[in-house]
Amino acid sequence: MSKHTGSCRCGLISVEASAEPIWQSYCHCRDCRKQTGAPVMAFVGFREEDLAWFGEPKTWRSAGGLSRSFCDHCGSQIGYRDERLPGEVYLAIGFMDKPEDFPPNLHAFEKRRLPFLHIADDLPRYQEQSVERR
Repeated sequence: MSKHTGSCRCGLISVEASAEPIWQSYCHCRDCRKQTGAPVMAFVGFREEDLAWFGEPKTWRSAGGLSRSFCDHCGSQIGYRDERLPGEVYLAIGFMDKPEDFPPNLHAFEKRRLPFLHIADDLPRYQEQSVERR
C-alpha cells in the first residue's frame, strides 16, 4: 500500500494515511453544501489511528454532532468527525493530494440532492445517511 497524503491549499495543514480508506462517498445534505459551497461534497474516510497530522486544523461544531475542520490561514475545508462514529475521520477529497484515487462508491442524502444536479452513475443511493450511527 502506498501512503495517501492530503494538504490544504497553503500547505500549513497536511495528513498522511498509513492504511486504505474505510469509506468513499458523495453527500448531498444541506450541511455539507453549506460547508463546502458546492452542490455536493465528496469525501473519504479513514480510521483516526491510521492518520498522522502535520499542523493543527481549526474545528467548529456543526449540525448533528459533527466537528468540521479547516485551515484558518487559507480557508481550505479539511473534513469532519462525527461523535456517533468514534475513531473515524472523513476528509474532503479536495483536501487529498490525489483525489482521483478516491472515487465515491455511493450517494448519501439523495433525497436532498439539488434537482439540477445530475450525476450519471449506477452507485447505490441512500435517501438518508449511508453509515449507521450509534
